[in-house]
Amino acid sequence: MTQTKQHHRLSALTVARRALFITIGALLMSVGLEIFLVPNHIIDGGITGISILLAHVMQVPLGLFLFVLNIPFLIIGYKQIGKTFTLSTLYGVTVMSLGTYFLHPVAPLTPNLFLASIFGGLVLGMGVGIVIRFGGSLDGTEIAAILLVKKLPFSVGEVVMFFNFFILSSAGFVFGWDSAMYSLIAYFIAYKMIDIAIEGFDESKSVWIISEEWQEIGSAIMNRLGRGVTYLNGEGGFTGGSKKVIFVVINRLEEAKLKLIVEELDPSSFLAVGNIHDVKGGRFKKRNIH
Repeated sequence: MTQTKQHHRLSALTVARRALFITIGALLMSVGLEIFLVPNHIIDGGITGISILLAHVMQVPLGLFLFVLNIPFLIIGYKQIGKTFTLSTLYGVTVMSLGTYFLHPVAPLTPNLFLASIFGGLVLGMGVGIVIRFGGSLDGTEIAAILLVKKLPFSVGEVVMFFNFFILSSAGFVFGWDSAMYSLIAYFIAYKMIDIAIEGFDESKSVWIISEEWQEIGSAIMNRLGRGVTYLNGEGGFTGGSKKVIFVVINRLEEAKLKLIVEELDPSSFLAVGNIHDVKGGRFKKRNIH
């Protein structure tokens, strides 16, 4: 008799935390649109960009198009990603649409197109990234990107940028080519911020060390850096001999000191350092050094 895994309901605390951050992300996007980009005729990409163009041409509130045009993509999201993602996205899009409606009468912070494109892109990208990180989306193109990154060697931000290059260029026919170029600047900044928000600001380092002095190096890392280490069993590809591999996660400020420790104890050791963007669980928390 086979057993199937049951879908676990999210706890009330998890739902509340997700709703809070999706609200923050959606409001940030509203601010980026209505306080920086839209008043200066700088558009966003994807469904949002199309909504901005239609709202300008038809003189209809932006929030209406933001909500209505995303419905087909919510249906796709429901079929491909699931109920939780769809509900999270629906909530985020609703908050964003209402946010743009209430912020529309507010005067922009700057009439300078260059400043508006930079800060608008920063705020908007951060908002989109936060929402994606907490299980939702604010634009149909983000839904497509989330699905495509599973099969393509690109980040969410890069896929979105590819889609939006064609959409953003249409701003030239409506607002002029200066606006189109500023729109590209804004979105380049935004897609970088999307990746930062998804992957996290506190970039850590994973370190792999192969050395005959593995015990001394491991002890020195624990005593002098205050980091826990893991010893792995390895086998040399050429010699077939057994090897001990030290694995440790550190922050960027500790990289130089760790390299110094390894150099002191075994100059001939093999050391590899890689970037990681999110660390959870285990014993990553640094202990005090006495």
